[in-house]
Amino acid sequence: MLDLFSEDEPWQEPLAEGAVILRRRAREIAGVLYQDILAIEAQNPFAHRITPGGHRMSVAMTNCGDFGWSTDSRGYQYSEQDNQNGQKWPPMPTLFRSLAQEAAHEAGFSRFNPDACLINRYEPGAKLTLHQDKDEKDLRQPIVSVSLGLPAVFQFGGFERGDSTQRVLLEHGDVVVWGGPSRLRYHGILPLKPGVHPLVGAFRYNLTFRRAY
Repeated sequence: MLDLFSEDEPWQEPLAEGAVILRRRAREIAGVLYQDILAIEAQNPFAHRITPGGHRMSVAMTNCGDFGWSTDSRGYQYSEQDNQNGQKWPPMPTLFRSLAQEAAHEAGFSRFNPDACLINRYEPGAKLTLHQDKDEKDLRQPIVSVSLGLPAVFQFGGFERGDSTQRVLLEHGDVVVWGGPSRLRYHGILPLKPGVHPLVGAFRYNLTFRRAY
């Protein structure tokens, strides 16, 4: 059987109208992205946030950019500073921004200029339940999501929580972009399976770029 793609060659995999996986799109620059993550962590360490319902999230998170997304007893919000320590979020690295803009353009969304990047760190067993990204002011702007480290199963559903979902494996360097008619689709990550990745060890990192304001 003819292999249409080499092992390291990126390609596009449609998910739905307005949604696509850019397979291996970030693999070549993953090492630099990871060093940037470590630099951000040194300024604002990863933390397990508490949901409005009082539950500790299994995913640890930090942010960079003009705004950061977080959750506490008051609800979900974007803010210019971390509500845990009152400090401004670290600036968004140049490579982060250029990757997000280029990936959005390749997926059909031009002029995307993210002002927030949520960085999630998954350890084995960590998950993200089905949810919508709807705290942003302009829902015409897409979401750009970059996967690094251990593979994870991504759920991509419909516009109601109970709708059926696609389950696709996201691997190191994959980038998912969704917007337009798919912007408010429910999505999530199934519990991460144990493993060791040669770059990041026993974790999966996810960079989620948004235009908050």
